[in-house]
Amino acid sequence: MDVLKPELMWIEGRCYRINHCIDRSSDAAYVEEEYQPDYLDCDNDEPCEDFEVELLEGGRFKTSFHIARAYFPCIIGSKGNTRRRLENETKTQVKVPKPGQDGDIVVIGNDRRSVCAARRRINIIVMSSRQKQSFTHFLSIPVNSRAIQQGFLEFKEKVLENCRGRGLDSSIFQSPEKLHLTLGTMVLADNEERKSAAEVLHMCQEAVIEPILGSKPLRLRMCGVEYMNDDPREVDVLYGKVEVTDGTQILQDLADGVVDFFANHADGLMEKQYDSVKLHVTLMNTLFREDKGGVSEQETSRRKHKPRESFDATEILQSFADYNFGEEEVHSIHLSQRYTTAENGYYQASVVLSLY
Repeated sequence: MDVLKPELMWIEGRCYRINHCIDRSSDAAYVEEEYQPDYLDCDNDEPCEDFEVELLEGGRFKTSFHIARAYFPCIIGSKGNTRRRLENETKTQVKVPKPGQDGDIVVIGNDRRSVCAARRRINIIVMSSRQKQSFTHFLSIPVNSRAIQQGFLEFKEKVLENCRGRGLDSSIFQSPEKLHLTLGTMVLADNEERKSAAEVLHMCQEAVIEPILGSKPLRLRMCGVEYMNDDPREVDVLYGKVEVTDGTQILQDLADGVVDFFANHADGLMEKQYDSVKLHVTLMNTLFREDKGGVSEQETSRRKHKPRESFDATEILQSFADYNFGEEEVHSIHLSQRYTTAENGYYQASVVLSLY
């Protein structure tokens, strides 16, 4: 982390600096990290009306809430140091289920504000850890109509036949059935988190989709290709450009609206990474040489970097600058599972939300 540009997180109108938990995707044995005061520093006097707090007999207060058990080690810390210091500083008791067991985190204290402060700190620990994990699910819009799949296969055939750039081979092309727009990525660690994400997606129907689309059909065209680095001779990912056939910004508004809604209502399951969703369809990706998950490196900041062989896209960019892949009418948004394939060749969906 650049100490001059620390990673920040806004929670309930407050800004916190993030110190990450140890990367759980590492091949090394997991060791719980020590307590990090920077991201656990918050005031007991902060309001806590968003939390459910129960008044117990004897005048004590309790709050209980679900946390996936994958995050219990980060809450406990090495030799219990994180939990112990958290309890000491908030004057609370934090109960965590035993290793291997599911269950709620329970916080008990003598006053409501201390209980809420402890809960807020635990949430920050979990969000910090989540940011270091590889994503498991992503919100996607399939861009795989029969016409677009055919256009993509013809594009692939022409590239392999006519373009002689370095590093080109069939393995770096996306599967035609899995062509898609990615709206955002998530780490969903258990069934409860998957259920929560599905519920938020359904809430988007009334809150976001209907006000933007109404009953109007959303028809897309994929036309032309682009890349995102500075040198066309050293490209890792090539994208198809997507636009609405009527020339409006309705697709951008829809994508941004859904991501904003998730970032504000999904209890930290999705982080808004950019001001606006980049609307592109991954066509070629050098990670596909090893990674068949089908979601590009550009679409997640959590993936560990591996050595990868770029390709020379100069001829492709010249020959296919205005290539028309085809059109489709969008009917749904998927909560897609990474590294899966459904019977139709697309990603297995945890839930599919119809736009109409």
